Amino acid sequence: MLKLTKKADYSLIALKHLALRPATASASAKDIAEAYGIPVPLLSKILQQLARAGFLKSEQGTNGGYRLARDPQHVTALEVIRAIEGPSILASCFTDHSECDHSERCSVREPLRKVHEGILRLLDSITISDISRDDMDIPAEPCRPRPAAALLQLEPPPAAVTALPAEAI
Repeated sequence: MLKLTKKADYSLIALKHLALRPATASASAKDIAEAYGIPVPLLSKILQQLARAGFLKSEQGTNGGYRLARDPQHVTALEVIRAIEGPSILASCFTDHSECDHSERCSVREPLRKVHEGILRLLDSITISDISRDDMDIPAEPCRPRPAAALLQLEPPPAAVTALPAEAI
């Protein structure tokens, strides 16, 4: 089963939470964590990572917290997942550093590569604004087509491969 990691899931939850607030309003890690039952220490680290990646601005002081640094219409789910987890790879044979002995004879490598590219295009077509709408539709065609090579950014797979929810396929 394809599945998002908790860190990626919590990142999208936090960004959606902030996208639903006025642009100038901030929220603390504690407020967001309590609203969704997320452990505060884990969410704090995720929010710091999102701030370092340029998705959030951190504000100090008694009314401080986090707010969006970018327009949620211009932040894609794929960008967020990559910022938190690194490159997402459905199968290790899609990289130049493949260690599979069956790559030359594999009959599903190319079909799986196409599925992988489709998933990446779908995630790249869904913005935080889309996720924030109750009536969000899954786009049949990506809104902003991008070359497959730009989406794949083939690199060695991370130690733990990021997975996607089955509903996203």
